[in-house]
Amino acid sequence: MEISRKHASDFTRLFDILSYQREKYPNQHALNAFEAGSWKGLSIYEIQEKVDSVSCWLIRSGLVHGQTVIMVPVMGTPEWVILDFACQQCGLVTIPMHPTTAPQDIELIITETEAKICIAANASLSETVRKVTQKMNSPMSVYHSDLAEPGYFQALEFTKPNESELEKLEGIRNSISEDDLVTILYTSGSSGVPKGVLLTHRNIVSNIKAILTLLPIEPRHKVLSFLPFSHILERVACYGYMAFGVSLYFSQSKESFEHDFRTVRPFFCTSVPRVLEKMYDFLQQQLLNKNRFKRALIAWALAVGKQYGSKNRLNGWYAFKLYFARVLVLSHWRKKLGGRIRYMIVGAASLQPEIGRLFSAAGISVVEGYGMTETAPLITINRYEPGLARFGTVGLPIPGVEVKIDEPNQEQEGEILVKGANVMQGYFKRPDLTAEAFTKDGWFRTGDIGKFVHQHFLKITDRKKEIFKTSAGKYIAPHPLQLHFTKSPFIQRCLIIGFQRPFVTALIVVNVEILEAWCAQEHVHWTALPFMVHNIKVRDKLQQEIRTLNESLPSVEQIRDFVLCPQDWTVDRGELTNTLKPVRQVLMNHYEKDINKMYAAPSYR
Repeated sequence: MEISRKHASDFTRLFDILSYQREKYPNQHALNAFEAGSWKGLSIYEIQEKVDSVSCWLIRSGLVHGQTVIMVPVMGTPEWVILDFACQQCGLVTIPMHPTTAPQDIELIITETEAKICIAANASLSETVRKVTQKMNSPMSVYHSDLAEPGYFQALEFTKPNESELEKLEGIRNSISEDDLVTILYTSGSSGVPKGVLLTHRNIVSNIKAILTLLPIEPRHKVLSFLPFSHILERVACYGYMAFGVSLYFSQSKESFEHDFRTVRPFFCTSVPRVLEKMYDFLQQQLLNKNRFKRALIAWALAVGKQYGSKNRLNGWYAFKLYFARVLVLSHWRKKLGGRIRYMIVGAASLQPEIGRLFSAAGISVVEGYGMTETAPLITINRYEPGLARFGTVGLPIPGVEVKIDEPNQEQEGEILVKGANVMQGYFKRPDLTAEAFTKDGWFRTGDIGKFVHQHFLKITDRKKEIFKTSAGKYIAPHPLQLHFTKSPFIQRCLIIGFQRPFVTALIVVNVEILEAWCAQEHVHWTALPFMVHNIKVRDKLQQEIRTLNESLPSVEQIRDFVLCPQDWTVDRGELTNTLKPVRQVLMNHYEKDINKMYAAPSYR
């Protein structure tokens, strides 16, 4: 029996991307994973067969259009993409959940969505979810994708469906509209209270189609995915890669990062600032470990790289210096990433402009974008064409998206408002929050403060809810200050404090690798971080770093005192969001005594 399909010269629903790739540029290695010592690939034809198999299993299990399925992935894999598409084409609504989600939040999500089944990445995660379901007496079935353990999700055995099952699936598939709900993504940001973002096929597809017009990617290219698949950024990026027809490779884990880049040798990838910062930290560490000549060479190359993209325009003397800086130092970055990478998009958090300049100087064009879960996700992005990118900004609005500044002040700053087909339908079962999120004339309130610079480029200055006033009546925007102070290689994370206080202070997490290397150079005995943060020489070094960075700031924004935290902030303790942004109130509570001491004692000048 021949199964009729809708024509796929274009795509309007996410799962249409499969037939779109098959008709446009069928890829024999569309999805790839590292197994048994080598990279194994699936063709687009094999992927469609597996997707149909899982869809039929879900339908046989009694799941119907509109019901919800929770997914708890860790890293991306071909199986997660297949499962996602399988749910989509039989009308199920997927709910990705981060592996670090707290038990009380898991309970809230299960209760609110009435999910029928949950598939986790491994037996340990499925057990975490199962304990919650037992406590709340939920009938939800819980599976995992680890073949070697009991509780394996049998649909991933990819049993071939019969013709009647395929015919039933096709009927369901053809009934799905681009305005049907496709996913609910729970986000809490820095507020700590999860809320479900409702996205339709139209929301996400509009974003992907805009991306297709902007990125310099062709079907012959390889890309590497290494961000968690539960994040909207990487999930939509993977859909986009498949629409481009490229070969998509999934990194195994954080530990295999270097191996995966070296063996795949990708042309393009999506990243977060922390990955680039770690590589920058490595070069900074070399400044402490090498002999005097090599330290001077690295420092010179870094200084040259940080000028990239400024008024020199790669002409004359600067181009000459850049050539030697690349050959002698900066090219090693590109080699560590496989040697073929040319382009990288960075999102989810702010990137220090000098790091973007350095990577671009090394031959890897890095552009920063801006988006939110609520906008599926992309709002603006710098372009790769000359003159259409500005370091320190998040670029230009993507096609089909409007951006404006609400009630701009004298500096032309105000809340960023967005309108477009990518904007969410609202928050699940929260009409109150949905009403607050939109203006009367339908613009989405991002909660971010920004302005347009150089006429068209959007610059984010802070979160609306995080701007505070000191007891002296001065307004402080903490986000740009936190970014400013992490320019020091010794400072990994920073939280600016000062709400209703007389002056600005900070909580600081040190960069352990850099600090340990400095201690060895300065003959400071290293023990453990909880002890080292109280070491007088260590504190003096951090005070010196802060004083240097204070010099370029107005006095009201300068850090007058600081706490060196005895451990890194973590997602598990609720101190960081899943995109590694500090959760202000949690950190303020954890370090309340230390903060009060800073304001009780005389501050350094």
